[in-house]
Amino acid sequence: MIAIIDYGAGNLFSVQNALNYLGIDNKITSDKQEIINADRLILPGVGAFGDAMDKLSKSELVDTVKSEAVKKPFLGICLGMQLLFEKSFEFGEHEGLGLIKGSVKLMRPDGNLAVPQMGWNALEYNRKCPLLNGVDEGQYVYFVHSYAADCASEDVYAYVDYGGRVPALVGNGTVYGAQFHPEKS
Repeated sequence: MIAIIDYGAGNLFSVQNALNYLGIDNKITSDKQEIINADRLILPGVGAFGDAMDKLSKSELVDTVKSEAVKKPFLGICLGMQLLFEKSFEFGEHEGLGLIKGSVKLMRPDGNLAVPQMGWNALEYNRKCPLLNGVDEGQYVYFVHSYAADCASEDVYAYVDYGGRVPALVGNGTVYGAQFHPEKS
């Protein structure tokens, strides 16, 4: 079973609808024991980094998420991906989960591209990733974000070009993060 972690800042139902469509057993939960018992975890997210970390902390899920993410497949989506990093500079400086080294910074694309990046963009592979099995390089995926990861290239599975290389899929061990929305892509 996949636990979709509910901490008050996620697009839970669109993720759940995608999993249901694929026939994958899942549950939206904020219960620590259900998160511990799950086979896989998804941390969706919408909104601002600092607010999301506050909600995760107030839900008393930070330690559970950190300990379980290194034991089983874990996917952060959009803001959920950004929370995986050590810190963010969105509306100040905020500590993240620290599961992947690096930080999250405001995008500053070259040229006349708008921030936020909103729409479809093509994946450029950096290295192989099991999450990308069956997904061709150049496949278009959907983005809505103003902030992007700044991390080592060895933690990046795929980039997109948005006035420069922007990490689209990152990972370290059992922890993965998609800046794009796989549930919409």
